[in-house]
Amino acid sequence: MTIQVGDRIPSATLGHLGDGGMTEVNTETLLGGAKVVLFGVPGAFTPTCNDDHLPGYLTHAAAFKAKGVERVVCMAVNDPFVMAAWGTAAGVGDAVFLLPDGSGAFTKALGLEFDLTELGLGVRCKRFAMIIDGGVVRHLAVEDGPGVSVSGAEQTLAAL
Repeated sequence: MTIQVGDRIPSATLGHLGDGGMTEVNTETLLGGAKVVLFGVPGAFTPTCNDDHLPGYLTHAAAFKAKGVERVVCMAVNDPFVMAAWGTAAGVGDAVFLLPDGSGAFTKALGLEFDLTELGLGVRCKRFAMIIDGGVVRHLAVEDGPGVSVSGAEQTLAAL
């Protein structure tokens, strides 16, 4: 079942590769404090994710902070090494926290997975954006088709 507005963010522990090496990140700690924007993409380096979705959040990082967002987090069903390489290639810096969900366990807990096994891509995360406040989902926008129409940075800013 897909997570809904009013639901609490599920707890999961995921690996993250940062400057200090591999660490564990708990979703309740990362997403459960103040106001957080979490957006999901099907995969790092994929055309729409790389060229359209992530860049909008990088461009508008200061606008999110100005609206009281503590952190912007991008999640994909990729391993920590791929997410770290994507962050470097995209020049993410500390504007967006890249959260790898290597096994897809957190994506499945959110009910936002979709299966692209027939295309050789395995189970991926649907493209979405949510606003979380105090660990509770306050806004959720899930894309119905290809492209970025409801989960982009501009649409998410408008929902704040």
